[in-house]
Amino acid sequence: MRKVHGIFAPIATAFDASGEIDYGTYAENVKTFGATKLAGLVILGSNGEFTMLSHEEKVKLVKAARENLPKEKMVIAGTGCESFKETLELTKECAAAGAEVALVVTPNYYKRDMNEAALEKFFTMLADASPIPVMLYNMPSNSGINIPSSLTIKLAAHPNITGIKDSGGNIVQISEVLAKAPEGFSVFAGSGSYLLPTLLLGGLGGTLAVANVVPDYCAEIQENFEKGDLEKARKMQLALLPLNAAVTSRFGIGGMKAAMDLVGYKGGLPRLPILPASDETRKTIAGILKDLDIKTV
Repeated sequence: MRKVHGIFAPIATAFDASGEIDYGTYAENVKTFGATKLAGLVILGSNGEFTMLSHEEKVKLVKAARENLPKEKMVIAGTGCESFKETLELTKECAAAGAEVALVVTPNYYKRDMNEAALEKFFTMLADASPIPVMLYNMPSNSGINIPSSLTIKLAAHPNITGIKDSGGNIVQISEVLAKAPEGFSVFAGSGSYLLPTLLLGGLGGTLAVANVVPDYCAEIQENFEKGDLEKARKMQLALLPLNAAVTSRFGIGGMKAAMDLVGYKGGLPRLPILPASDETRKTIAGILKDLDIKTV
């Protein structure tokens, strides 16, 4: 099993004014990201608006990403759906389209039924049947479901469960997983706001919305950490906080796509009902980028 390591961007899905996927623009972004220091891309992540996509669109996006990304860069596909049946079907199709790892969020519509026993069975059965390794995806702010550290540790023993992307922001929970999970289990920060703390505790990388905007900057935080320059990594981590907040909790998907446009990537429009960033928001983000000494177009 290939170890999942490094910084990944959960790539945005480009939509045109009619709400259709702009595959040409999407392919351009993939090629541009392929020339950065990113270890790979997450297709169909939260920042890729995966809940807005049809099953067919999801598979086409994975295929397009694999065709346009250098072979040495990893493609991770977000294949979590509400039912086990559809999750397995999508995982198999994305694997056939070129995905190397499946990133699987918790089912969450029937929250009261998603207890630890249900989640354990869901992930175990999926890992048993999946043709590619499974990475757990803990996203409680969107899903309303938290994967407790006790369950993550239990699932980490499965030979086809390779890691977890934890977007909960609970550094204690992340620490508990790192303390007891098997060696080589990839614990990823799910936000740029706590990338360095996760690495310091033993994490192996991150899948970061802000990496859609400043991919090399994010990768260099990990580079500096791994070569022992903790002071530089610390300064970069702290300086990243305002931009990270702007493209996540503060201005959301519309803000992230506006920031991509400002630095020369093609964020494009979100798919309704998500709205694009306002002119005022764009000006605010431009100021944040300037403070970080990032050139805008």
